[in-house]
Amino acid sequence: MITFIAFLLTIIGSIDWLMVGLLQYDFIAGFFGFQASIFSRLCYILIGTGCLYLIIRIIVNKGNLRVFERKKKKVEEKEVANIEAGKENVDDKK
Repeated sequence: MITFIAFLLTIIGSIDWLMVGLLQYDFIAGFFGFQASIFSRLCYILIGTGCLYLIIRIIVNKGNLRVFERKKKKVEEKEVANIEAGKENVDDKK
């Protein structure tokens, strides 16, 4: 979930920089009034932190980034239960 939030923040920051480059308009600063506003600065800090988090995740995972991860425990437990149930059915037939 944290990776997904960081991913969304990075997309928002990228769109903001695209608009600054193309239209010379900073929509975060426009939304909060001006660039030096405390809320604008907090937004910039959150976006930068999210970007750094994604960079660290990519480095740790050796170039792979999974935005959505499934819980492996539940799947493994179900598979083990199914295998054990299959073995019991085989034993019952003998």
